[in-house]
Order: sequence, then C-alpha cells, then structure tokens
Amino acid sequence: MPKNSYKNNPLTQEYEEKAKNLLKAELKRRGVGYRELAEKLTALGAPETERNIANKISRGGFSAAFLVQCLDAIGAADVRL
Repeated sequence: MPKNSYKNNPLTQEYEEKAKNLLKAELKRRGVGYRELAEKLTALGAPETERNIANKISRGGFSAAFLVQCLDAIGAADVRL
C-alpha cells in the first residue's frame, strides 16, 4: 500500500471535511475566534498559536485529541454529528 494512500482516500478526505466543519460550526456557535481558542488551549496546557490553529483547521487533518481539546476549551460538552 502506498505511503499516502490513507490521506488520498476519498472517504478519509470526506471525514476530514466533516471534522473541520464540525469544529468551525462549534466555534461560530459560541462566538470564539482562533485567537481566543489559542488563549483557551494555552490555559488548558495545550499551547497553540492562532496561526497553527488556522492551518490545522484549514487542512482538516487534525487529530482527534486536538478536536477534543478544542471542544473542551470552548465548553462544548455536547455536539451533534
């Protein structure tokens, strides 16, 4: 199996897009921008810069741990898929 076949898989790309949209929607719903998210993540002990957050979310290929950290930082206890 080629090294990047997982990332090039259309199903993987579809779920990365869903994760990106889910996080962006939760941020929008709570009125939290990337700068504020960076501050909240740093306060939790998971420092990120506004630029790093923008890049990760733009790519959509972030880890589940990053997604959960962001949701925790903005107080999103429940999300709808």
